[in-house]
Amino acid sequence: MAVGLASQGRTAIDAREFANAGERQRYETLTSTLRCPKCQNQSLAESTAPIARDLRGEIYRMLEAGYSNQQIVDFLVARYGDFVRYDPALTWGTALLWFGPLALLLAGGGAIALIVRRRRGSRPTVEHGLSDQERHRLAGILRGVEPSIRHEP
Repeated sequence: MAVGLASQGRTAIDAREFANAGERQRYETLTSTLRCPKCQNQSLAESTAPIARDLRGEIYRMLEAGYSNQQIVDFLVARYGDFVRYDPALTWGTALLWFGPLALLLAGGGAIALIVRRRRGSRPTVEHGLSDQERHRLAGILRGVEPSIRHEP
């Protein structure tokens, strides 16, 4: 059990040789900002899945071949879709992802405001005036004598 728990916190370690510190930095930036296609919420740098290991190798080969960061990202997006990006580009396909939470928040606030407005508007109005018959009856109750109630036809 201890071995299983220890392996969960482990990140993938790649022993790769780079021409300079700038190449290593580009590699680390790319692998930490791209998501593993198999894993739910792990970057390529964190994932120990075989596909993540293969993609780290592909990124290394592309860096060595002189590809730019954008070309590498475009290659992975073309192959695996926008899912591999933690921050997908704003397109018609991702507009719901970017603006959906805000739209839901505004719709919920609007619904609450509408409910409150309807409840305030539906309060029954109370008439403050009493009829002559009600005043006469009230006076009798306050004197302690219940007057007889007349039923008019």
